Amino acid sequence: MSDLTPLPAAMDVRDVLAGLIGRDVQVVTGGSMVDPAAEFGALVGAYVDRHQTLGALILMDLELASRAGAAIALLPTPTAERAIGAGLMPDNLLENASEILNVLASLFNAEDAPHLKLGAVYAPGDPVPNDVAQWIGAFVRRIDLDVDVKGYGSGRFSLLVV
Repeated sequence: MSDLTPLPAAMDVRDVLAGLIGRDVQVVTGGSMVDPAAEFGALVGAYVDRHQTLGALILMDLELASRAGAAIALLPTPTAERAIGAGLMPDNLLENASEILNVLASLFNAEDAPHLKLGAVYAPGDPVPNDVAQWIGAFVRRIDLDVDVKGYGSGRFSLLVV
């Protein structure tokens, strides 16, 4: 299955994020891998096919998840900064960032490719199940990006096709 699931380009990620958030978004390739086991964790979206088989993952560090979650709802920047400073995502930012993950499923759904949908979201600091976590550091097709949301700040983003 994963051979057919496309690995989107960084420009595609930028375009979807910018269109969704309604702000300029800059991406730089070659960022470091997002690790949910790091301090404060990461937001993890697990994408599955119609058989509930894992096909892809998207990870955002706490910084990007909080900033993007605030930006999509037009919340003031200090809302995201408080969450980052506390090392916890409040429910409203988590819900907003989860909706971003849901829309990002469009990156995987090309013609003649298996349809993937967001199957599960793991909040920063929550445990990630072993069947998902095993892929995060694996040698799979991936892109790691540094992302900056204009007016809100930056963070890290990893996308993996498993």
